[in-house]
Amino acid sequence: MSALQNRQVLLKSRPVGIPQAEHFEIRSTPVPEIGEGESLVRNLFLSVEPAMRGWVNAASNYSRPVGIGEVMRAFAVGRVVQSRNPKYPEGTVVMGLLGWQEYAITDGSPVRRIVKETDLPLSLSLGVLGLNGITAYFGLNAVGQPKAGETVVVSTAAGAVGSLVGQLAKLQGCRTVGIAGGDVKRRLCLEEFAYDAAIDYREPGLEASLAAACPDGVDVFFDNTSGQISDTVIRHINRRARIVICGTASIPSWDPWPEGPRVDRHLLNKSARMEGFLAFDYEHRYEEAIDFLAPLVRKGQLRYREEILDGIEAAPGSIADLYESRNLGKRLIRLPDA
Repeated sequence: MSALQNRQVLLKSRPVGIPQAEHFEIRSTPVPEIGEGESLVRNLFLSVEPAMRGWVNAASNYSRPVGIGEVMRAFAVGRVVQSRNPKYPEGTVVMGLLGWQEYAITDGSPVRRIVKETDLPLSLSLGVLGLNGITAYFGLNAVGQPKAGETVVVSTAAGAVGSLVGQLAKLQGCRTVGIAGGDVKRRLCLEEFAYDAAIDYREPGLEASLAAACPDGVDVFFDNTSGQISDTVIRHINRRARIVICGTASIPSWDPWPEGPRVDRHLLNKSARMEGFLAFDYEHRYEEAIDFLAPLVRKGQLRYREEILDGIEAAPGSIADLYESRNLGKRLIRLPDA
């Protein structure tokens, strides 16, 4: 038995809606010896994702719910410190579903990629060069398919995904309009992420503000929220518009099933397309996205924000904050030795 101790965040009880700190507990347990074909990874940064809400709820989702008593499913980046797997020798930096824990023993199956961009901060492999960047790249390009001169509207436009979508669309010659919550985030959209226009959805007159910001209508809508924002934007879509369904942050629970305006006539009359999107669908093409994004980061052409919390003790309450707009940028948990 190894002398190392591993602190892990476990799911203690099943939330309904947004998980809170009380739904988790921290446990310390000895790190077992690794077996043949396994590696021991010392996690350095843990990711906090809005998608975690769906991962721990019992309602139907695209992945199996995290079990009670299991380590919280999470992306993490870490360094291999022991290895009996030639694919991951000691010193290799890996990113994958390694969980909210300080150490992870893996046979390689949870690893999504070996991090090659070691000239850049390792935290970026969970953000702009990780799931957030991959989501923005494929959601915009493979599903949204923007063309120069078109208008692209993004909800949660100052967030870890939305801010990248806006910048990538701008680099492709599109007019970009961001929708965010609060004046601080609205100004971030304009001043840091170079949106052509930005709207605070909390202010009255969302419909009028959107019409003023999109005088020629909406060609691509990158939807991270659903709800009232989506209902408003869809009324302004153009013929052949593309709507990318990336997130449903405004819906606290799927029980009861949410109801709202029917979009069928808008889609039919305008020959528009609405498509759900999961980054996991493009797992075989992750390197394509990173190879495109990394040079932009190095040149300063793709800006990002990080909000880093220290210590695994910060993890249990970190998801709820995302849904209360308390974060500015990609939220991460930094572990000792990072």
